[in-house]
Amino acid sequence: MRVKPGDPRETLASIRKIWKEIVPDLPFNYRFLDEKYEQTFNKEERLGTIFSVFTALAIVVACLGLFGLAAYTAEQRTKEIGIRKTMGASTFNLIRMLNIQYTKLVIFAFFISSPVSWHAMHKWLEVFAYKTSIGFWTFPLSGIAALLITWATVSYQSFQAAKANPVESLKTE
Repeated sequence: MRVKPGDPRETLASIRKIWKEIVPDLPFNYRFLDEKYEQTFNKEERLGTIFSVFTALAIVVACLGLFGLAAYTAEQRTKEIGIRKTMGASTFNLIRMLNIQYTKLVIFAFFISSPVSWHAMHKWLEVFAYKTSIGFWTFPLSGIAALLITWATVSYQSFQAAKANPVESLKTE
């Protein structure tokens, strides 16, 4: 039933009176459509907040793991880095050398995760009455963001390894 905007108390009182006359045995229950929509969208907003928090936590944990893996890799390749530096490799070349293996892994993960993510988002969006499409730019943008985060995380450790004195790494032999 559509009610005029404003104060609905008078309208509800008259509807209740008519209801009691027509069906006195049944209780008069009502809900406003805008309140129902608000409840539905509050659930979606809460779900979005939960996903955002857990996404941030996952990114932090992944960066910590990536940082540890980069530190381990740089430690394992200390002698190689020392030899390359002695032979004239620049700091930039050493950082690029250590970043390439992680770049390949991120690109591989991107090509695996993009279709899965698109499918999951498509299924989730089917539930809504007013549908929207998933923009093409969303996935490459997320892939670029993942690549930048990886480079930032690994580059720090690579820079530390590249600026180390090569004599110290070669002296331990």
